[in-house]
Amino acid sequence: MNRRDFVRTAVGATLAAGAPRALLAQAPNVITSKGAKPVVIASANGNKFKNGGEMTAVHLAFTMMMKGGDVLDALIAGVNITELDPADTSVGYGGLPNAEGVVQLDACCMHGPKKRAGGVACIEGVRTPSNVAQMVMQQTDHHLIVGHGAQLFARNMGFKIEDDLNSPESRKLWLDWKRRIDPTHYLDPEKRAEVGGRALMAMVAEGLIDRDHIYGTINCNGVNAKGEICGVTTTSGLPWKISGRVGDSPILGAGLYVDGEIGAAGSTGRGEANLFGLSSFLIVENMRRGMHPKDAGIDACKRIKANTIEKRLLNSRGEPNFNVNFYALNAKGEYAGVALYPNSNFAVCTEDGPKTLPSEPLLQGKPED
Repeated sequence: MNRRDFVRTAVGATLAAGAPRALLAQAPNVITSKGAKPVVIASANGNKFKNGGEMTAVHLAFTMMMKGGDVLDALIAGVNITELDPADTSVGYGGLPNAEGVVQLDACCMHGPKKRAGGVACIEGVRTPSNVAQMVMQQTDHHLIVGHGAQLFARNMGFKIEDDLNSPESRKLWLDWKRRIDPTHYLDPEKRAEVGGRALMAMVAEGLIDRDHIYGTINCNGVNAKGEICGVTTTSGLPWKISGRVGDSPILGAGLYVDGEIGAAGSTGRGEANLFGLSSFLIVENMRRGMHPKDAGIDACKRIKANTIEKRLLNSRGEPNFNVNFYALNAKGEYAGVALYPNSNFAVCTEDGPKTLPSEPLLQGKPED
């Protein structure tokens, strides 16, 4: 399929899926500048979930971007698909709740050309926190609003506030977890954490929870033919987390970083490990020094490995007993997905269409022995 046929086919599928019709109907012709190779890159769930439509997140985002839409608008429309799909229990509606059974969501976005950013953390009741993050960027002088304040801001901006974002499936899984860890109530904190971790991994082993959704998130970054770069990350965070816990996703430089002249990087996986080294910022700075996105990402993985020294976080080989994934692109349109361990994937969409590809690992084996 050539470029023109791909775009024509993709736009038709977008309309059938109920994408923003006004934007696509009024969009100008496909941009043909050779300033950069247009690409959208995302975590693997960006090319998996469709929420009943015809297109995945990367497919929709690339299509809208190629029709001249603002890059960030396109990326957020893409991740909205995943946020709204209850089958993905790692983001938005139906995301796995915290230890109290409450779905708390985080998101941030960055606009390279405008050099602006916005984020929300621990927001409840809004299915698409990525849209609220964009409103923070557009309507305030702030970068991050959290908790009840974030919900109040969303309400003031006209978002519908729901009492509960659990889907039947996410509530069922939470009840299963709760019954496993707290049959007699009030275990001491150390034992409770240990039991909670064992229960979570048992549910993974039983196929109740996707291993990739232990630290579930979607990151999506894009560059258009003009070289305009944007990014967005949105998540429901760590399943069964302590109420109020915030991971890397809404934090600039950790879950996402964009420099409009250089590139973008985002992450999924263990947020605490990524926060410690502000890895997404490191990746973009590495690209500023001339590194290819793959090499820049591998260097960030090495930094995480070096910083992981607590025994409770190490496997029997003395390596991190968790995974972290990075998704990076530069202003030329070069891109890469990297991870600590093999068997990780990432999503990408170019003129050749949407694909899911294997990430480049730093280590061999797997986190759990």
